[in-house]
Amino acid sequence: MSFIPPLLRSTKLDWLGNVRGDLLAGLVVALALVPEAIAFSIIAGVAPKVGLYASFCIAVIIAIVGGRPGMISAATGAMALLMVTLVKTHGLQYLLAATLLTGVLQIIAGYLKLGNLMSFVSRSVVTGFVNALAILIFMAQLPELINVTWHVYVLTAAGLGVIYLFPYLPVIGKVIPSPLVCILLITAVVLSLGLDVRTVGDMGELPDTLPVFLWPDVPINFETLKIIFPYSAALAVVGLLESLMTSTIVDDLTDTHSDKNRECKGQGIANIGAGLLGGMAGCAMIGQSVINVKSGGRGRLSTFVAGVFLLILVVFLSDWLTLIPMAALVAVMIMVSIGTFNWDSIRNLRSHPLSYNISMLATVVVVVFTHNLAYGVLVGVLLASLFFANKVSHFLYFESDLSEDGSTRTYKVIGQVFFNSAQKFSNSFDFKEVVDKVIIDMTRAHFWDVSAVEALDKVVLKFRREGADVELYGLNEASETIVDRFGVHDKPEDLQKVLGGH
Repeated sequence: MSFIPPLLRSTKLDWLGNVRGDLLAGLVVALALVPEAIAFSIIAGVAPKVGLYASFCIAVIIAIVGGRPGMISAATGAMALLMVTLVKTHGLQYLLAATLLTGVLQIIAGYLKLGNLMSFVSRSVVTGFVNALAILIFMAQLPELINVTWHVYVLTAAGLGVIYLFPYLPVIGKVIPSPLVCILLITAVVLSLGLDVRTVGDMGELPDTLPVFLWPDVPINFETLKIIFPYSAALAVVGLLESLMTSTIVDDLTDTHSDKNRECKGQGIANIGAGLLGGMAGCAMIGQSVINVKSGGRGRLSTFVAGVFLLILVVFLSDWLTLIPMAALVAVMIMVSIGTFNWDSIRNLRSHPLSYNISMLATVVVVVFTHNLAYGVLVGVLLASLFFANKVSHFLYFESDLSEDGSTRTYKVIGQVFFNSAQKFSNSFDFKEVVDKVIIDMTRAHFWDVSAVEALDKVVLKFRREGADVELYGLNEASETIVDRFGVHDKPEDLQKVLGGH
């Protein structure tokens, strides 16, 4: 057998390792993308073709250059909400320019390896993010279920029945994705019975031409940059945040790993491509990514096919596409909502630590009420960090021994000394005890920051003012480095400044 380089083998597996599953899953995702892209275009205040062209372009490009195979990226609601003011104030051309700058900023973020920051997002925040998106996906379907005829409810319920029961059929149930069967079957029923229900065609006018290359018609000067930069920065942050969170979720669903920094660069390249083809900025979509995975999609081919099928559907098969009832797509998205929600997080509320539950629930509440993923994740990360710092600070304790002659007191410091435990460190010494010498053993301690060093300085200087000789030993290399750099207790010139008039 001929030797195949690991990179070529991995690339072949990403593209051709699951051809049938990726093709069928891509078709399902393409059908689900159409109403979403149109709805997000309406939110942003632009024509439906802007969202549809963006979804096609982003999906195709990210399939090639992205860091997470099988993840779907396109126009999204989170990004659309950030564009509203720019479009209203300055128009479409400035939005396209902002999309290009968004891509550039995301590429820079990739080269700065900001994708590694995902390691600071705790599991409680990821769970809260997932649950919040599941709730938002379900809430987004409610307008299609309000003030409608009873036929819509029956069709939606029937669609859900097909989605959940079809996989139990022998052989065929494992071959064809049940969401695709749901869409085809419900469409056939509506056409055969001539039911008057809302369809994809009612969402907005579909484009009838292929996208063409165009450069945004805006002045290339500092004034333009001042206008678009705040929007581009916000779009870049939210887009990367949602994409990296979604990639983490797909990692869990598929039990595989992804390259977060490559994904940052890929999102940037995809958004630049979208802006040059008349599309709006986009990012990863958790709903469509879950549909893809649940429908059997695993590789890059599924994302590529979703983008290509989307373009074919809206440009060449729009007459058929407009006949699909929204009830069928609502059923698919409700399935996504149910499948996305982490139901174990509810069952484990009693067994998980209170800090975990608070971080998770805070993320859910903020995302759901603000519809801003960045705010929710920021609040969750902040709470999780505070809880962690508080927990670690409790693992600081002391052992103390007095010599037989009563002249020397030895303190053994055990644990982590940093900003949240620095005060506890300072308060653990008895400065009024009359001894000739104080030994502070820090063999089992670690000093993390300037606050810890300042606390150590205060302790040493207080003992010296009381007339005791102070000896420090046992600092590990990292702690010794930071103490030598920022400490003043062993530097005569700095010591005078600290003592002042004492």
